[in-house]
Amino acid sequence: MASIDPKSVSTAHFHSVLLTAVAPRPIAFASTIDEKGNVNLSPFSFFNAFSANPPILVFSPARRVRDNTTKHTLENVLKVPEVVINIVDYPIVEQMSLASTEYADGVNEFVKAGFTEVASEKIRPPRAKESPVAFECKVLEVKPMGDQGGAGNLIICEVILAHVQDHLLNEDSKLDPTKLDLVARMGGNWYTKTNRETMFEIPKPLTTMGIGFDQLPDHVRNSTVLTGNNLGRLANVEQLPTKEEVLAIANEPEVSAILENFGDDEEGLDRELHLLAQKYLLSDQTNEAWQVLMVNTLESN
Repeated sequence: MASIDPKSVSTAHFHSVLLTAVAPRPIAFASTIDEKGNVNLSPFSFFNAFSANPPILVFSPARRVRDNTTKHTLENVLKVPEVVINIVDYPIVEQMSLASTEYADGVNEFVKAGFTEVASEKIRPPRAKESPVAFECKVLEVKPMGDQGGAGNLIICEVILAHVQDHLLNEDSKLDPTKLDLVARMGGNWYTKTNRETMFEIPKPLTTMGIGFDQLPDHVRNSTVLTGNNLGRLANVEQLPTKEEVLAIANEPEVSAILENFGDDEEGLDRELHLLAQKYLLSDQTNEAWQVLMVNTLESN
């Protein structure tokens, strides 16, 4: 495994390592104004949410690596400490990229990139009508990370009003992640997108106490079939299946066939049962997977 000391390579080189490895990153499409009212719109992928009460977003316009100059967004919030953070979805990703062009000071990227300005309700910078979600924010603090090229400047913002397109809400008036077609930044010129086909759910171990890897039976933990993800899902249960549950699934046709065909082949029996359990896991049927995995233990008792 390669080891890279950031002090032994150029800033540009390590910048590439960071941005390629720490990904995907959400995009803050920030609209700001200067003291004369000139509007700026620019994307930043050093961005995330850091608090819900109060609601805090942080993004970071870094000093340019090549010449150590600062960006108009940073200069604007130092003069007018307000910003709209527009969220980027796939339908506007090319326009968003165009807005990252380093136009001269005073040039309005809303116009250059074809976005529609909508007046904010509580702050002076406008929001982008085309953005699926927009957060009106007041800037609480700007924290420089350094004074050399590549140094970030943390812009800590408190959300004072959010705007969400109606069609993205579910029946509980909450944002539906399956309806958002969000994009995220990768390294170089690469992006990724989220949609129903690429998203998946993992039960959160918040209300339960999973048994953990250390309590997995040896034949499960040392499986040559089950992956780390499979074992992680199995280790999130609170208890193993009962003998009655295992006996019940042993009578299912698919399991019965495995027991009949591999009854004299212990290695083959393990493999086939684990493959079937994996099939159940991929269908989010964790209990059934556990029952299958315990069948060969039952047979040996």
